[in-house]
Amino acid sequence: MRDIPLKRRGVFVSSLLRIPVVLVILAVFLSPFWILATISFKPVSDVSSYWKFPSSPTFANFATAISKAGIFGAIGRTAIITVSVVVLEVVVSSFAAYPLARKCSRFNRVVQAFILGVMMVPPLSILVSLYSVIVDMHGVNSYWAVILVLLTYQLPQGIFLYTNFIRSIPRALDEAATIDGCGPAKTFFHIILPQLTPVTASVVILSSVNCWNDFQFSRYILQAARMNTVTLSISQFFSQTYIDLNTAAACAMLAIVPVVVCFLSLQKYFIQGMIDSSVK
Repeated sequence: MRDIPLKRRGVFVSSLLRIPVVLVILAVFLSPFWILATISFKPVSDVSSYWKFPSSPTFANFATAISKAGIFGAIGRTAIITVSVVVLEVVVSSFAAYPLARKCSRFNRVVQAFILGVMMVPPLSILVSLYSVIVDMHGVNSYWAVILVLLTYQLPQGIFLYTNFIRSIPRALDEAATIDGCGPAKTFFHIILPQLTPVTASVVILSSVNCWNDFQFSRYILQAARMNTVTLSISQFFSQTYIDLNTAAACAMLAIVPVVVCFLSLQKYFIQGMIDSSVK
């Protein structure tokens, strides 16, 4: 009984020691957003420190971002591409992961090894050959080409996460469904699919961020200014002879709002899905 107060005291002290560590981590992660906010609200003539919020904040940079860069139109186009890729990835990767997770054959192991190998290939290493294929397919300045390329690179990640998550679901559920007369398709839709919410949230967040921040594929495929995505709209304020950091920061501020809202909405499922998907 005498050890109980000592244990509680140790827990209290350890909790106090965690607070400075948490504050430091929080400061490190929030400092880029603070600097981005200060730059976006600074007048062009203000050359003070980026850490100092302007005494007279201005919305002129946001007005320029809306009128000159057309950031809202870019956000809309990027949203269409991102939603298309995410929906296709969720459907295709979940369908492909179910047989890979339930059938431990040599062929399935080879397929999984191939998927892991594709995940390790840097996109820039095949960009030239990929662009040649897109040109032959007449896909330059076409949204479907960007969606197809992004989907190709996002699918291995989705299949990997779904496969590991489905493996954690007891096989007894499949066997019970089979006894009740359900086929593989009916078992997937009625038994497996309703349990994939956490990993689906993880796939949605990871794929959305990757597609939203894509620059390399959009730069080569979407060459027309009227088809600029978010990253392309921001990049137009940087050149060899011209840099408008304030307006670029304002564009970035407006562009990160949908991503932050998406993450905060699915944060609980994202963390649970990442934990469950790592269990084999």
